[in-house]
Amino acid sequence: MLGTLPVAAYAQDSGEEEVVTVTATRSERLATEVIGNQASVSGAEVQFISPTHINEALLGIAGANISRNNGQESLISLRSPVFTGAGACGAFLTAQDGIPLRGAGFCNVNELFDGFSEQAGRIEVIRGPGSVLYGSNAMHGVINIVSQEVGDASSYVSAEGGSWGYLKFNGSAAFKDGNSGFRVTGSVMHDGGYIEESGFNQQKGQLRHEYDNGELSITSNLMVTNLDQETAGYLVGVDLYKDPVAAQTNANPEAFRKAKSFRYWSTISADVSDNVRMQFSPYARSMDMEFLMHFLPGQPLEENEQQSIGFQSAFYINEGGQFELIAGVDGELGKGELKQTQENPTQGSAFLQATIPAGKQYDYEVSTGLIAGFLRGEYDVNDELTFMGGVRAEHMKYDYDNRMNSGRVDENGNTCGFGGCRYTRPEDREDSFNNVSFEAGMLYRLNEENSFFARYSRGFRAPQATELYRLQVGQLVADIDSVKLDSFEAGIRGISDDYSYEVAGFYMKKDNVIFQDNRVNVDNGASKHIGVEGMFEYRFPIDVSIRASGSLAEHTYDFDYFSGDINWNGLDIDTAPRNFGSIQLNWIPADKVKAGLEWIWMGSYYMEPTNTYQYEGHNYFNLRVEAEAMENVDIFLRVMNITNVRYAERADWAAFGVGERYFVGKPRGVYGGSRIRF
Repeated sequence: MLGTLPVAAYAQDSGEEEVVTVTATRSERLATEVIGNQASVSGAEVQFISPTHINEALLGIAGANISRNNGQESLISLRSPVFTGAGACGAFLTAQDGIPLRGAGFCNVNELFDGFSEQAGRIEVIRGPGSVLYGSNAMHGVINIVSQEVGDASSYVSAEGGSWGYLKFNGSAAFKDGNSGFRVTGSVMHDGGYIEESGFNQQKGQLRHEYDNGELSITSNLMVTNLDQETAGYLVGVDLYKDPVAAQTNANPEAFRKAKSFRYWSTISADVSDNVRMQFSPYARSMDMEFLMHFLPGQPLEENEQQSIGFQSAFYINEGGQFELIAGVDGELGKGELKQTQENPTQGSAFLQATIPAGKQYDYEVSTGLIAGFLRGEYDVNDELTFMGGVRAEHMKYDYDNRMNSGRVDENGNTCGFGGCRYTRPEDREDSFNNVSFEAGMLYRLNEENSFFARYSRGFRAPQATELYRLQVGQLVADIDSVKLDSFEAGIRGISDDYSYEVAGFYMKKDNVIFQDNRVNVDNGASKHIGVEGMFEYRFPIDVSIRASGSLAEHTYDFDYFSGDINWNGLDIDTAPRNFGSIQLNWIPADKVKAGLEWIWMGSYYMEPTNTYQYEGHNYFNLRVEAEAMENVDIFLRVMNITNVRYAERADWAAFGVGERYFVGKPRGVYGGSRIRF
């Protein structure tokens, strides 16, 4: 099916390829047998695309819109608007080999830069709620970066350079002996930045060990990442991103982000009886980040860190049989700390100066505990029909410790003017959330090539720590509960020697939506999401293939809320384009030569909830060419945004006289390099 085959430059040799996926059931499963939507980008495609940012790798996935802000920052959209704000990241589960990138309750909107997408063996995407094998955050979708395996112990190194001082060095070396194997993978990137006084340096490394004797398999991974980024802020002004001179200006040259992470995880799989397989995955994470909050008055510095340990477990009973059960328990313990400090006095109006004094504004620690259990079953009624059902129960607990004075006062306990300080610190407290999710579905095989699927599921997310304890405007307790989303989808998919496709329609209703009302966190919102997504690939007999993916959807508010005289109910959610997608035309003009032309389109969308201001959308084209220059040596060239379109990666609108804001898209860029395989 489209999205699960390699890029078409490779797909000419694949024919009716049986593609394997792991995200839906935490174990290898044929993609054609998944009940519900799924799509992936193969490792061959990731290598051909050679993404400078993960959004470039996912442009061919219908319903996935990863908005690149600046540098390696991103905001995610999967069957959803592009969400922003403290808990926006809680709508999605991002993972490496099925292990969430961040600890429960401590998500970050930019957390995708913690994954190793640059050297992925595969990137898998589920749109809408994940299965009951995943818990909080797997609500609007899952992005799972699957690591490179040892495989046949192939190795390579590559180097490339491009516009604005871009440099990237990738390498992966593997060794295999009997039942064991090692793979070491690394990536070093430098970007000088298209916008003045921006750019980043990034390093990632992973060590992987695999052992398999036929009865017991153990896979272990260590991964480290480091990001040092000079950040460009919004460009403010109506359609100012179209001005080539203004587009390169940076109103916040002082902005920066530094983020480091360390991860360990293993997966142990063993047969405990003739029809029972046990899988156990322990893991540990540690990460810290600091960045200048250039978008807030006073530009405070945030410093946060978190550590967590946990495990995932599952028993696969009668795996591959007529009636298969998966049952397991997940658990995690974590601790996070956050400090927000403003060095200089606030500039601006007397109100801002009085309510946002310099000094320490937050300093707290939160300990977390999560325990969950799940049961999922599949029953083959006959060769054509399979039913599936499952349930998950999850308990999440927070223990919050405020390490400075409480209330709506400054760090010395003094009351601010104009009714009080902007930032509020609750007293020490404990909070807990209990959630249940469930799913039911069916798969009907129309024939050997085509099948129909339908699935109902409920997703949820517990409030994140920043929503509960990083309060403002005198809110001493965030009286909010978990967000719940009910989803129904139905689709048809097929795969043959010549074509592959998947088309799915969906309806989702979300309740208890958390949003900010005059900077107060409340949870009485609701929204509706309805649409259709399609992915199609056709392979011509003349070494040419074409792929297309697209999404048509409406994401609307479904509750009464007034901004002045305007009721949000029924209006489009901001930053929610009704259509977007891509088309890739791929060609193999000669042996070991590949070329791909890509068209990206983004429909118009509203920039704020009252639907008063609108971004017009954009279209641009990318070209990629790769050839074997000599034995085991490849050269490649990419021209991104061929026609030099002026566009915005994301557009929104801010009150208090700010107006239209844009993250500027890059103009034409040229990249080239070589790869040595050994």
